[in-house]
Amino acid sequence: MKQTLPKLNLILIAVSFAIIVLGFALMVGEPSGEVYNPDIFSFRRITVGPMISLFGFVSMIFAILFRAKKK
Repeated sequence: MKQTLPKLNLILIAVSFAIIVLGFALMVGEPSGEVYNPDIFSFRRITVGPMISLFGFVSMIFAILFRAKKK
């Protein structure tokens, strides 16, 4: 059976998926329940996590469309 994507593309897709999961993991934290928790507005949860996830999604698009140069 022939694969539609080469092995390099699959590796890049796996790395991109790991970056996306890391970004979402950085956004996770204690919820603000009945008591106000100012940690919900931390720099890590508002800025760093979404930026890493965005980078992961962009790299996923690149990984799917990437074609190696033929020799």
